[in-house]
Amino acid sequence: MTNIGGIPYFILEFGDELVYFTPYTITLFLLALTFTVLVIISRPEKQVDIAFGGDAYRAKDISFPEMRFRRFMAIACGLASMGAMVTGDIFNFTLFTAMVGITNVGIVAAVKSPHVQDAAYQYGLVALSATVPLFAGAAVYAAATGSLSMIELMKGTLPAVPLLAKAMLMIGVIGEGMAPFYAAKAEMFRAPGAPYVIMCSLSSLLIFLRVVEVVMLG
Repeated sequence: MTNIGGIPYFILEFGDELVYFTPYTITLFLLALTFTVLVIISRPEKQVDIAFGGDAYRAKDISFPEMRFRRFMAIACGLASMGAMVTGDIFNFTLFTAMVGITNVGIVAAVKSPHVQDAAYQYGLVALSATVPLFAGAAVYAAATGSLSMIELMKGTLPAVPLLAKAMLMIGVIGEGMAPFYAAKAEMFRAPGAPYVIMCSLSSLLIFLRVVEVVMLG
């Protein structure tokens, strides 16, 4: 039993749901874990606005309630990303992916800036729309193969996964923050407070790297 991520080192089953570790998923999991720990122990940066053509500048302070909420959402985003990296169930993968999209909006939702909040709203609409092909893809996986287990898909004993299901799953992930819809996030990065904002990019990248493996199964 092999896949592009290598032979599974460990498989933990919870009924029809399971978690498994391969060299590929462990690498992605550790990346998400490391950055989540950094988010927990770090203090947010202060964004500095510089007046064009002059020496004037202004530092933006982040209030404690805003920092606390954004840190919580960044940690939740990291946990959802870690779950998506090691889950062996197609449906759970779509759930974690949708959670990443929600928490990405939450990371910047507390920023009191009309530009940032408007961008977060627009991205939220895109992410919400993307859940339709995302979960529909998982439903087609279940209908076509009779299973949502990635381990079963690795064995090659199930019916082939339709290209439609793989395409819908990929479109759903793209809508959650990858190109070309990633442009909807551009204004969100005007929000002060790295490393919280950086979690938006990292989580989207990790989800995309994982879905590439998922669609190559079966």
